[in-house]
Amino acid sequence: MNLRVFKKDIEYFVGEFIDDCALFVALNPHKDADEIANIIDEAVDLYNELKYKANHPEGKKRAYYTALTKEMFEKLDELCEKLSAAVTKQE
Repeated sequence: MNLRVFKKDIEYFVGEFIDDCALFVALNPHKDADEIANIIDEAVDLYNELKYKANHPEGKKRAYYTALTKEMFEKLDELCEKLSAAVTKQE
């Protein structure tokens, strides 16, 4: 895996998730957006953490970036579940 491609993946996947959150808030202005804002904050923290880890590899690079990619998708799945729970709770 190319480091440049991985960094672009981080930007794309986390950015798309944040866009989804913002879209929900924009389409539902009458709903309380505090919980969604907290989820967006978690996504921004994830973005910063992944970018830092990508720039400071530890150990064998191939295994490190493979594990980092897996971590990114697992944490994004957790955030998607939180967003889904917040959306269904507010309906």
